[in-house]
Amino acid sequence: MANRFRTLVGVSAGLTFLLILLGVYTAAAGAGLTCNARWPLCDGAVFGLFPANWPSFIEWFHRLVAMVTGFVILGATVAAWRTGAERRVLAALAVATFFLPSQIVLGALTVTRYELLILTAHFVTAMTIFTGVVLAAVWTFEGGPGRTRRAAGVALVALPIVAALTPRLLVVYDASAQVAYYAAGLLAFAAVLATTVWADEATSALARVATGLSTAVLFCLLVVGRQVLSDTAQALALAGAVLAFALTGVALWLTARTGAAGPRSGGLPDGD
Repeated sequence: MANRFRTLVGVSAGLTFLLILLGVYTAAAGAGLTCNARWPLCDGAVFGLFPANWPSFIEWFHRLVAMVTGFVILGATVAAWRTGAERRVLAALAVATFFLPSQIVLGALTVTRYELLILTAHFVTAMTIFTGVVLAAVWTFEGGPGRTRRAAGVALVALPIVAALTPRLLVVYDASAQVAYYAAGLLAFAAVLATTVWADEATSALARVATGLSTAVLFCLLVVGRQVLSDTAQALALAGAVLAFALTGVALWLTARTGAAGPRSGGLPDGD
């Protein structure tokens, strides 16, 4: 039962990751415009069956993946309650489930009323749901110094990609570039979040502060990533990615020092 629950929580996090990327592509490709004022039926195609065109297929496929992801998250929440999962795991999944209905409403509003405030709220809600399922997954899987260092290493690989893909810095910020930016950013965010949580048992409080700040910076970057339109915003986005990289690097260095000094008394063994 424990292994099946871990798998369910891991699938929830993976599907949410893919759903956000699909949502970014849907918005960047202008697929929502196929609905105009005809939401929710749009062109009448159901989940991409016999779509009028490619944008219509994207819009309906996004809806299909969103529906599946929502049910999987709901199922993970119910499973956490029925199997007596840790309270913090249940709470994280409950928060993600709580925000699902509002995300549906905001998703509809991004199609019918494409406004900056609505777009920002939509991304904040998406990141809140993603944070919830990632936290549940991280808490479900055991941590330890080894996994903490590997998670930080993943973030340090992904963050330079985030910096290089800063909107309109080195590449044309088309749909493909936006998806790549968010893929690297979400991966870095999840890895730094895992580093923060697992470092609670593996290293110093200073390392947790560094990764906690890095997580907050990345959260903000991903919320406003599609709204970087000015030179000032571009500079701030680049500075944010560099700051997150530096903070995570400091945390990894502190974690490595702790590991070199040997296990702390009362510490838990590596979760590998």
